[in-house]
Amino acid sequence: MPEDNAETKRPGSFRPGRLPVIPLACDHAGMPPPFPIAELDYELPQELIAQQPARHRDASRLLVVQREPDEVFDRTFGDLPAFLRAGDLLVVNDTRVVPARFYARRATGGRLDGLYLREIRPGEWEVLLNGAGRLRPGEWLTLEPEGCEVRLYPEERLERGRWRARVSPPQDAERILGRIGRTPLPPYIRRSAEGSAEQAAEDHDRYQTVYAARAGAVAAPTAGLHFSDDLLARLRGMGVEMTCVTLHVGLATFAPLRVDDLAEHEMHAEWYELTPGVAAAVQRCRERGGRVVAVGTTSVRVLESCARNDGTVEDGQGWTELFCYPPYRFRVVDALVTNFHLPRSTLLALVMAFAGVALTRRAYQHAVHAAYRFYSYGDAMLIV
Repeated sequence: MPEDNAETKRPGSFRPGRLPVIPLACDHAGMPPPFPIAELDYELPQELIAQQPARHRDASRLLVVQREPDEVFDRTFGDLPAFLRAGDLLVVNDTRVVPARFYARRATGGRLDGLYLREIRPGEWEVLLNGAGRLRPGEWLTLEPEGCEVRLYPEERLERGRWRARVSPPQDAERILGRIGRTPLPPYIRRSAEGSAEQAAEDHDRYQTVYAARAGAVAAPTAGLHFSDDLLARLRGMGVEMTCVTLHVGLATFAPLRVDDLAEHEMHAEWYELTPGVAAAVQRCRERGGRVVAVGTTSVRVLESCARNDGTVEDGQGWTELFCYPPYRFRVVDALVTNFHLPRSTLLALVMAFAGVALTRRAYQHAVHAAYRFYSYGDAMLIV
């Protein structure tokens, strides 16, 4: 695999390289202990999967999980300031979701559902294509809506539904997707292809954090969806500092776990950046005795990918494959704001590593019993 170089700094313009993974606790053989995937199972009634966001961002419910002593209790997200204090550092992911979902027509008239993943180089994309079982390399597809005049030529079938495809005429990916793309909602949020313009506009607004700045994600860092401008102003007013890392959420977020033991799972790499300003903010937080509060599992992965043993971080950018699951030892993150995640997901594994398996199970059981709303448009959890 080629090494990264100074000319390949833009996300998506170079191939991911492998970074060293921060070690887990090991058994006597020097290997991470096994963690069965069945530990990530739980029962969830379908009606608890949120189909719409809360009317107001900070009106979502908030399940507060205290690790010492083990305790869970119910609040609303607007109550978050009561659980933070002056000197804490809130670390958010400022990635911006691109309108990555698109539709394309085959020459035969068949319709394919596509998801843009990244721009390999100008005029060449990596995409997911659903319904492409009979598609042949080199066959052309016309992007919708009619009159778009952009064609996609899938040239190489990759694993798990992914394709390397050429775009003709070659144009910037953001420019094309800005014209024809749709908000890439996860499949458990049900929307028809011919949904209303009002619904599409709401999803375009609400499946994006208020602080989103750097385009490149194909899924939202959903813990951040609960923050409103007013709530952020309240936190700053009480002395909570805020800083931004970037992780462009990609295939790693929604790739299914296909192993029985999590030690055998290989994460897809995702591009991140942690600036010198963020490293300095973490250092100041440590010096004043504050807590590093990560908003979302993506922020956790950036911080822990750049972690030092003293609880500070080094600035850097690149591709991370860090996979946190029990008994991973966190070196930077002291508290976590997160959503409720799918069973058998890497995200739930990270939460179990942070809160503990038993306490996470108890929290999820409480959330189901109390009819919390789950997944991307659902409610939130604070682990302190």
